Amino acid sequence: MTMEVMSDAELVMHMSARQEDALVELHRRYAPYLAAVARRMLKDPDEVQQCVQDAFVNAWEYAARFDDKKASTKTWLVTICHRLAINRIRGTNLDTMPLENWDAPERQPDHVERIYVEEALENLDSEEKELINLAFFQGYSHGQVAEVTGRPLGTIKSKLRGALNKLKETLKGGEADG
Repeated sequence: MTMEVMSDAELVMHMSARQEDALVELHRRYAPYLAAVARRMLKDPDEVQQCVQDAFVNAWEYAARFDDKKASTKTWLVTICHRLAINRIRGTNLDTMPLENWDAPERQPDHVERIYVEEALENLDSEEKELINLAFFQGYSHGQVAEVTGRPLGTIKSKLRGALNKLKETLKGGEADG
């Protein structure tokens, strides 16, 4: 079976067995998603590229820990990238592989996917957009969002959960409740 027809979970399993082709295929599938996440948070193209590279290096290193019962491969990779971007925003220095040693192929970002996400964000009310922006695109912790907005932490968490559910439903093609 070729890597192109394997499921994401199978690719991670092969990655944990140190099969580089599996990493290359996951990179082909998900680098644009990770770049979109990093780009919204970091802005600097070099930082974005480094963050995506670091996410795949981390995925390679920790592939054996992946559990597809807890999250999809896409969610796992996006979470890794998101956390790395937050670390960069907060100034946490991480040891990374030099860019010239990273030879995985790049695919251009899928602009249709980006449009879907932007349209989904437009379906949120202004408060939800503000909270999503602070928590996910600016890298604030929930506690920091509560401080910035002057709202209780529990309220922030509830409203963020609701906003994320709306986004999820919108991106699935349904209508969110609430």
